[in-house]
Amino acid sequence: MRPLRFPRPGPSRLGLRLPALVLAFGLPSLVGAIPTPVLAQDTAASAAAPAAVPAVAPAVVSGDRRGMVAEDYHRLAFLSDPHISPDGTEVAFVVRRVSEDRRGRDGAIWITSVEGGSSPRPLTSGNRDAMPRWAPNGTRLAYLDRSRDPAADEDADPGVRLRILPREGGEASTVLHLQQGDIADFTWTRDGRIVLTLDLDPAVEDPRQAAPPRDPSAPDLTVVTDAVYQAGTGLIGPERQHLWILDPTVGALSRLTPGDPRWNDRQAAVSPDGRTVVFQRDGSGEEYDGAFPRDLWLLALDAPAGTEPIRLGLPTGRAGGPAWAPDNRTLLYRFQPGRYARAHLQLVDRRVAEDSVGSPRTLTLDTDLDPAQFFWHPSGRHLFFTADHRGTHPLYRVNANGSDVRPLFGEDGVVSDPTLSADGSRLAFLYENEVNPPEVWVAEEDGRNPRPLTAFNRELLDALDLVRAEEFDFLNGEGDLLQGFLVRPVGWTAGETTYPMVLNIKGGPGGMWGRRWFPEFQIMAAAGYAVAFVNYRGSSGYGHAFQSAVRQDYGGADARDNLRLVDETLSRNPWIDRERLFITGGSHGGFLTNWITTETPRFRAAVTQRSVSNWISEAGTQAYPPRAMREEFGGTIWENYPLYWERSPLSRANRVQTPTLVIHSDRDVITPLGQGQEWYFALKALGVPTEMVIFHGEGHELSRSGKPVNLVERLRRILDWFERWDTP
Repeated sequence: MRPLRFPRPGPSRLGLRLPALVLAFGLPSLVGAIPTPVLAQDTAASAAAPAAVPAVAPAVVSGDRRGMVAEDYHRLAFLSDPHISPDGTEVAFVVRRVSEDRRGRDGAIWITSVEGGSSPRPLTSGNRDAMPRWAPNGTRLAYLDRSRDPAADEDADPGVRLRILPREGGEASTVLHLQQGDIADFTWTRDGRIVLTLDLDPAVEDPRQAAPPRDPSAPDLTVVTDAVYQAGTGLIGPERQHLWILDPTVGALSRLTPGDPRWNDRQAAVSPDGRTVVFQRDGSGEEYDGAFPRDLWLLALDAPAGTEPIRLGLPTGRAGGPAWAPDNRTLLYRFQPGRYARAHLQLVDRRVAEDSVGSPRTLTLDTDLDPAQFFWHPSGRHLFFTADHRGTHPLYRVNANGSDVRPLFGEDGVVSDPTLSADGSRLAFLYENEVNPPEVWVAEEDGRNPRPLTAFNRELLDALDLVRAEEFDFLNGEGDLLQGFLVRPVGWTAGETTYPMVLNIKGGPGGMWGRRWFPEFQIMAAAGYAVAFVNYRGSSGYGHAFQSAVRQDYGGADARDNLRLVDETLSRNPWIDRERLFITGGSHGGFLTNWITTETPRFRAAVTQRSVSNWISEAGTQAYPPRAMREEFGGTIWENYPLYWERSPLSRANRVQTPTLVIHSDRDVITPLGQGQEWYFALKALGVPTEMVIFHGEGHELSRSGKPVNLVERLRRILDWFERWDTP
């Protein structure tokens, strides 16, 4: 198999992409380089004065701009879920902002013209509106309204509403009001009906009816029988996802798939002729035992009630994200034969009328990319997908025969949520990089003429001095080529001044950091720190072999790559103070923070976040079931105890000398609170300076989607801890 290769921006003499080099030395930022819509943009209101919190170093002021501070998070607008109209002239999307109490995010549906000439305008006025979806003929827009809050308004009805808004304007009509469960997803059919994925207790016959009152005398308990019984921030309830169909003209709602508690029916896609729906299911009944495989299933939309769907019968593995080709018979999907196997896009010819299926054909054999969001061009001659690639996430195009894989846009940033007009002439998507939050962009279907349609964060960005990351390649001790990144401190100048540096370790070990909007780096740079990070072995975006290189070697290849990054960064940048090094990371990065501080005392202070300290207790208390842990560690605790314990930082905590702040959340089910408590206990017992901050009501996603007030406080606590130990 050949790795995909395509031209990259030419390096400068110092090995940096030109924009990164220019920005690193304080010249005009990329914010000014990206075309700005000549439109008046609505911006978030200025943040109010923060409550008293630990003091941190103020942001550096460089020229007429200042560095970013944690409180700036409250002023950001967060754009998501763009959908281009079928005629390609408008894009609907979601804008979310931090709520006044800073404990949530308000969301509304907005729309903007592709041709320009008018400002983006709000379509809805709710505070929890989401999922805009155009009707196939483009005359209506459906969306979800969760704005009513009974806790705030005693007269408000609970539940979620599906609303439809005429394109020409006017009042939205409620076509479905659920008082039980939730709408996980929905999609239009060609004839104007709507296929819904409802997240609902299978025992509920009509989700439009309120649930019966709870018996106050009933005991408060949960009976656990499944291996998979935790998710999100707590225990999994009886809810399962299954398919329903709605006729919005008369309000008729009926089941498509039975509400079986043994599995979920998800990722529904309706055929172009509107007659058939394909969806994903683990029909073995072992989904809640932690089984990995999923197959695709087919069901005629007008089949009599109780009709059993037809299993497509693909090879054993996980098939997902099905997308119908315009020919109405070919299905595109992502297929992964095993939990740690390489994934590909595959095609299968499903002739529904003849009830037969062809042999799957792999489309992406000639690339070493892991395809993500994918969809067809209406001609059927080619299709699109996104994928991680060396710190970026471009949009690609590939011919339907698997030839000519090429990037269209995003080689210096991240493309997400791409959609295509009905005639295939225009693409709309979100684009971001490390100095620009996601905004709505549009381009021609071949990637030409990319341009932004929105600039909701312009006012804030114009006030900030943001720094692009410099890239550099280097070899680790085993001869692997690694990609390192360095964000210089705001106001950096050449001379005798030296600066401290933070090694910031990403989680995973899968996934990738790079040219994505990540305010944490900018906030650290504004406080005067250089920030170094690396996509160590185990990361995505560098090929499947690279991503697999850390399997059953946690604390080995991943730790060595991060320590090699530190040495390489210091050797290339004499302005970094070797005596003022700091370390932090979350999730797997928190595990590595713990592990690395058992190997070296070179860091002045550490902040370990949502970490693992003990794989023995982690295996028995977190959300991943025994099947998953067995594959991850090559056996159960009893079969491979030495690996579990020897790769636990707790087994060698007596080597730690680094003052450590432990940050954890009490509703984290991925790395439960006990992992942070065990590490805190060990360091306390061993006399290492340590503190622990526990965020209440938060889960594993605190740093990304936690309550804004807590997310910002986390950032402030990290900088405060570093500042406390950054003494001469």
